[in-house]
Amino acid sequence: MRTAILWLRRDLRVGDHPALVAAAEDGAVLPLFVRDPRLARAGEARSARLEASLAAWDAASDGALVVRAGDPVAVVAQVAAEVGAGSVHVSREFTPHASSRDNRVARSLDQYGVSLVAGGTPYAVAPGTVLTGGGTSYRVFTPFARAWREQLIEPPFARPASLRWRRTVDSDGLDAGLVERGRSFGPVGEEAALEQWHRFLDEGLHDYADHRDRPDLDGTSRLSIHLKHGEIHPRTLLADLRRGRRGQTEGARRFIDEIAWREFYADVLWHRPDSAWGDLRGELATMRYDGGRSTEELVDAWREGRTGFPLVDAGMRQLLETGWMHNRVRMVTASFLVKDLHVWWPVGARHFLDHLADGDLASNNHGWQWVAGTGTDASPYFRVFNPVSQGKRFDPDGDYVRRWVPELRHLPGSAVHEPWRHDEGYAHDYPKPIVDHDEERREALDRYQQARGTS
Repeated sequence: MRTAILWLRRDLRVGDHPALVAAAEDGAVLPLFVRDPRLARAGEARSARLEASLAAWDAASDGALVVRAGDPVAVVAQVAAEVGAGSVHVSREFTPHASSRDNRVARSLDQYGVSLVAGGTPYAVAPGTVLTGGGTSYRVFTPFARAWREQLIEPPFARPASLRWRRTVDSDGLDAGLVERGRSFGPVGEEAALEQWHRFLDEGLHDYADHRDRPDLDGTSRLSIHLKHGEIHPRTLLADLRRGRRGQTEGARRFIDEIAWREFYADVLWHRPDSAWGDLRGELATMRYDGGRSTEELVDAWREGRTGFPLVDAGMRQLLETGWMHNRVRMVTASFLVKDLHVWWPVGARHFLDHLADGDLASNNHGWQWVAGTGTDASPYFRVFNPVSQGKRFDPDGDYVRRWVPELRHLPGSAVHEPWRHDEGYAHDYPKPIVDHDEERREALDRYQQARGTS
């Protein structure tokens, strides 16, 4: 019996899976996951959620999953030799680490006459595909999105009709404790992802344009964690949206924009791998950032949700407890770190990746750069989010803050956003603001002007 290995990284579904389709055509499929020690810094939330997703995949494949630990360069070749595989199939990855790793694995397999076959990607349009008329990459979202929408996107792939699983080698197995922890972040697996998507289509898409920025409402799709682990593919989402009238609504248009943002940031990282942890744009290379013990104490207060700014603290506490944060609040908390505390964005990006169960390098780090003014936005240097006005606008009744900041639950309505204005605002030991936002906003703008040579 011929055997093909399906080396899983994050496309953890059975349907709409081009690499699985190709592997099934090559023979019985042995699904393999390799615990790469170089990815140990992924953070507990992402690691646990991945483990739970692997458990769901294992169940969907009738217990065929093989788990091994070590350098993929050695492990993939070893398993291929053990089962006599003629091919190893993968979904192509695009981060700097993944691209380098896959090239090394391909060279290792080639020595044994085994081919590494890339089929499909985690994106509707592969990074590096959408180019300007001059053949260069896009640096701004709007023209990218316009060109991206014009791309021919394949329809979803059907599950292979002749799929046969094979597991004839030992497996290290899954970590039961991590699986349990991963399940605490919500429903896991392909079936759960599809159920969440169909629920959103039926109940949330119509109001998405109006509710997406409201952290107090359940107005988002909550699919980011499923997309991160490949339990559902954006190709599936787009195919459903383009059928029927609901795909023509304002809610659908805004939701497709969010898919395009995800693909845009992956494209930017593909063209500029150095932007993973360095400024994409060099205009602010001389920006002055703060450091030292006093700044680290302020950063710790930010990490722990003790800044004295209710919306910021609610978001940071939600992150620590649930492994997720509403996107609007991600922008506000990021702005606070960079522009109120004057800290370079990678400090915050690392904290988010350490705690987000849906943490995606391209989206997370370029989202941070968008806020910091070092990324893809054409003129973001003057944008400083006011955490109080943002709270009043997007959490008008204060329900989001009261949920995550129990010290303020005694304050009614929007009063939670300004406890300093109320006699009983600090009755339950909520911390007072660690900085004066108006002063720090002026300081941030002064530093930006100096860095851009306009002062």
